[in-house]
Amino acid sequence: MYRSNFEKGTTRWAVRRSQWRSMGIKEEDFEKPKIAVINTSSTLSSCYIHLDEVSRAVQQAIREAGGLPFEVRTVAPSDFVTSAGKKARYLMPTRDLIVNEVEVMIEGAVLDGMVCLSSCDKTTPAHLMAAARLNIPSILLTCGYQIGGLCHTGEFVDIDDVYESIGAVECGHKTLDELTAMTEVAIQTPGVCAGLGTANSMHIIAEAIGMSLPGNSPVLANSRKLYEYAQRAGERIVDLVNEDIRPRDIITEKAIENAIMVTLAVGGSVNTVRHLSAVATEAELNMDVVATYERLSDHIPLLTAVRPNGPYRTEDLEMAGGTRAVMKRLESHLHLDTLTSSGKSIEGNIESAVVNDGNVIHSLKKPHSHKPGIAILRGNLAPEGSIVKLSAVPDEIQFFSGPATIFDDEDKAIAALGNGRIQNGDVVVLRGMGPVGGPGTVFAASFVAALNGAGNAQHVAVITDGELSGLNRGIVIGQLMPEAAAGGPLAVLRQGEQVTIDLTKRQISFEVTEEELQSRLKNWKPIQRELKPSWLSQYAQLVQPISQGAVLGERTPLKNKVPIQSSENK
Repeated sequence: MYRSNFEKGTTRWAVRRSQWRSMGIKEEDFEKPKIAVINTSSTLSSCYIHLDEVSRAVQQAIREAGGLPFEVRTVAPSDFVTSAGKKARYLMPTRDLIVNEVEVMIEGAVLDGMVCLSSCDKTTPAHLMAAARLNIPSILLTCGYQIGGLCHTGEFVDIDDVYESIGAVECGHKTLDELTAMTEVAIQTPGVCAGLGTANSMHIIAEAIGMSLPGNSPVLANSRKLYEYAQRAGERIVDLVNEDIRPRDIITEKAIENAIMVTLAVGGSVNTVRHLSAVATEAELNMDVVATYERLSDHIPLLTAVRPNGPYRTEDLEMAGGTRAVMKRLESHLHLDTLTSSGKSIEGNIESAVVNDGNVIHSLKKPHSHKPGIAILRGNLAPEGSIVKLSAVPDEIQFFSGPATIFDDEDKAIAALGNGRIQNGDVVVLRGMGPVGGPGTVFAASFVAALNGAGNAQHVAVITDGELSGLNRGIVIGQLMPEAAAGGPLAVLRQGEQVTIDLTKRQISFEVTEEELQSRLKNWKPIQRELKPSWLSQYAQLVQPISQGAVLGERTPLKNKVPIQSSENK
């Protein structure tokens, strides 16, 4: 008996039956498991343009497996399209908007399971969060990456190249015509950004955590392989409902640790930290995800060098064996007994995995780099932690110290870069851009990309509480916690004060006595803002600390928060 099968003769049974019969649903279908296909299709963005066809394939597979599919659509945020308004403040809040939309549609209709079509940056974490919250049988189908093309110069170009070239135009190193030519060829297929940014990182995490089928990531969008996985996902969700395997059977503390280890090994996006924190929060796990990254980073080296970490592309990682092959390399570290959506354990999923190219996926004995992909920095500027993508920092740079050059607006920082007001040796501070400060996390990623395009990335550091792209590279420290608008020390840093970033000791600090710092924090007052009624004003009232994933609504604080270790104890 499925929960969706209402008692005959009741109001709910009668009115729903009337609706569904008018839609042509057959009498024999009423007793089948009712499965939602969560589709974020949109014609606003190439990330989503192929999902209607994928949805149809999944629905057909559900029917053939004995289920009754229903397509449910949600908001579809794209980091390169939905970022245009209000300085990208809508981007981060859309993640949690999707979670709530899924809850409303699934729980309101009382469906039995769901297949989530995950594409751009915010959809995969949103789907993982929704699955963890609702805890009904669920599976994620990650829907693939795009590829670039050849420019008129014969140079291969993708969206990452376009993004960074904006800074080159701003500084006069490239012409507008050259940039325009790049935009003509940078995206040749549907799917998410070609590099190992947040979208592809979260696709890998979905598989590593066990919520997508083994071998699903990475996958080229619109490929035959993607449609094979669409078929398998549609079949498998019916089994998951009948077997009553639920997300919280899969999304455990051990599973999240597995996902973190894989993220460290591939040099995934810095944004994975906040998203996995949110997944753990929604799953009601008593887990300090930030500290777990911190602990595991000392044990997991970098095994791949996919852009922006090195010369290889996402398609190279797929051809080399993808996530299964990376996990095979990590076999001695992983929790192999964790359950996955395939019905097998991680051990079963990777038993036959093969590394097809050892140059792309290195071994633990001979890693690409002994340093991890991601590291957590702490200090008087970030007492609750901050994040650096070590794999995207040049090896020769382990220490950086310079005067703070402070901006509360990314456009002003880009303008300052263009007119020479940012000098080599500066630490550019982009603050007041966190979930509370925005409200809605403000993009700081465009400035970082512009810095790379201008050729200054090795000479200028960036620290921010705003949103970074998983494609960013350079001396970039993100997600400083607490954020400035929540009274974090970043709020009281002053123009010109010396900021020190020590990647070896994993520290970030500024020159101020503890007494002076506490005095400044005591006297600090948040900026008083009158926000017009809107989704962003609601978000500002509901969003929680970023250390908990910036979820909406007050949650139970961690009972066993991992104690902060000093660098001397590491």
